[in-house]
Amino acid sequence: MLKDALLAEFVGFPGHRSDVIEGYLARPVSESSVPGMVLLHHAPGLDPWSREVVRRFATEGYACVAPHLYHRRGPGHWADVAAAGRAAGLAASMPNEQVMGDIAGAAAYLRAQPSSNGKVGVIGFCSGGRQAFLAACDVPTLDAAVDCWGGSVLPQPAAEGRPASVGVIGRAPDMSMPLLGLFGNDDSNPDRAQVDEIGRVLTELGKEHEFVRYDGAGHAFFVTDKPVYRLEQALDGWQQVFRFLDRTLKGAE
Repeated sequence: MLKDALLAEFVGFPGHRSDVIEGYLARPVSESSVPGMVLLHHAPGLDPWSREVVRRFATEGYACVAPHLYHRRGPGHWADVAAAGRAAGLAASMPNEQVMGDIAGAAAYLRAQPSSNGKVGVIGFCSGGRQAFLAACDVPTLDAAVDCWGGSVLPQPAAEGRPASVGVIGRAPDMSMPLLGLFGNDDSNPDRAQVDEIGRVLTELGKEHEFVRYDGAGHAFFVTDKPVYRLEQALDGWQQVFRFLDRTLKGAE
């Protein structure tokens, strides 16, 4: 059997309020048990890059599902559905309670698979990074969380193209799992001072967390089909992600 053999497909599973939502699943073809990962796509939607990352997790020995968080704005091509969601505003298209319910449903779906080792983590990018931070506080069935440059974790004033946000840092006292954060030092949301403040709050609360920050990188520096992609920083970032998840979900030293 090929070491990197995997299966990938669109699936449906119960999410918030038992709504059956669409997700993209990839899993390794393996006789051994594997952990699960819930992937939260960035604001552009469940695009080809997001689906590529789902498959990457499968090649690394994880069953990974990406809930289509704009699903309720469909049906249709992912880009059209995402455009409709963004036009309505992220707060309306992806309200926190709904997303947390969809994440909990995705985690339950992964644990129900015969190949599951019982552990499930969450990773999110951009708006998904903020959602991953919140899930670490509000979805206690998860075991680990990775926030990739999640903006608006802290309260934010209104800016061009973005309404004011109350943030989700107030939920931090309920964080119940280890958190890894990856950030570019050239980002504006979150900027360096905001990352400092989030780290200060988590440290003060005694929450297990690790933040890795990169010079020469801004927002979305993992995204290979965008000009903001930064090869060196992304390569190290992925090593940090899998080191963290192998420890927290696979029990590797």
